Amino acid sequence: MEQSISIPCMLIRGGTSKGAYFLASDLPNNAQQRDDVLIHVMGSGDTQQINGIGGGTSLTSKVAIVSQSAVEDVDLDYLFAQVGVEQKIVDTKPSCGNILSGILLFGAEKKLITLNSPETTIRVRNVNTNTIIEVTAETPHGQVKLDGDIKIDGVPETGSPVLLNFLNVGGAKTGHLFPTGNRKDEIQGVPVSCIDASVPMVHIHAPSLGKTGHETKEELDSDAAFLTKLESIRREAGEKMGMGDVSDSVIPKVSLLSPPAFGGNITSRYFVPHNCHASHAVTGAICVAVSTMLPGTVGHDCARDIASNRIEIEHPAGKIQVSVVIEPGTDEPQIRQAALVRTARPLFKGNAYY
Repeated sequence: MEQSISIPCMLIRGGTSKGAYFLASDLPNNAQQRDDVLIHVMGSGDTQQINGIGGGTSLTSKVAIVSQSAVEDVDLDYLFAQVGVEQKIVDTKPSCGNILSGILLFGAEKKLITLNSPETTIRVRNVNTNTIIEVTAETPHGQVKLDGDIKIDGVPETGSPVLLNFLNVGGAKTGHLFPTGNRKDEIQGVPVSCIDASVPMVHIHAPSLGKTGHETKEELDSDAAFLTKLESIRREAGEKMGMGDVSDSVIPKVSLLSPPAFGGNITSRYFVPHNCHASHAVTGAICVAVSTMLPGTVGHDCARDIASNRIEIEHPAGKIQVSVVIEPGTDEPQIRQAALVRTARPLFKGNAYY
């Protein structure tokens, strides 16, 4: 009988996602060997991931690979991996802001960083996009504070705030805020905006696909014809954005946009990409918020009452708020800053077997 091998691991709820956190030094240096380990640890290739620690959804089959950074003025390097559920695949092209919420906690647990009092701010390099994020958490007496009264929609309990401040996120993956060169394109007769701000996305006005944009996740996920059309548009948009064949990639993501119904600025149904997110991704929220502030885009057309740089996005589980700073640029607007608050909670630490 072949002996199982274990690897040190922490499971952390970051924002509205849950992921396995590893030290880069504990994983194989070879990317294929590393991915094989992650696939086995998460139990991919099975809808329930019953033979691993994945939770059977894209929101709970995520991985953070962390190390001290060799880059000047940067504390930690963070490589995000989206591990397939039904498919035995690992995609490191996208990033995840929710999982980023647990980085300071993990770094402190592994003694990669020094904590201050009453709060600690670290600079994190997202290896996926080569962008910098400032992460701030409450650390009274040099200890990470977990309890608090901050409530984020999509998580049942409150916690201590984790501030994520994303810097210069325009063109994070493609090199251009508008990868097609246009603020609005038409794909298969449907007006879309292809925007790369923290994550490449395709924004679509919900009525263009026969939806109100206020449907539940279950209603959208059960409409097979709609999902097929959405995926066809996403793949063609990926080509137009210079990303090539995206059929086996989770980016670009898709957001179905419509005017707000509950006092926010815009409503979004975010796809990950083959089903609707139960709430909303952080990076996706940044991209939607940026779109609302840029005239000529689908997001701006759907937005209401934009009176400041603080955008409130309605999603299936409630709302998410993003503060955006945009400055004029020579060729494209410059997204200097996008900030929002999350919470994080450690779930276990130990060894995962594969």
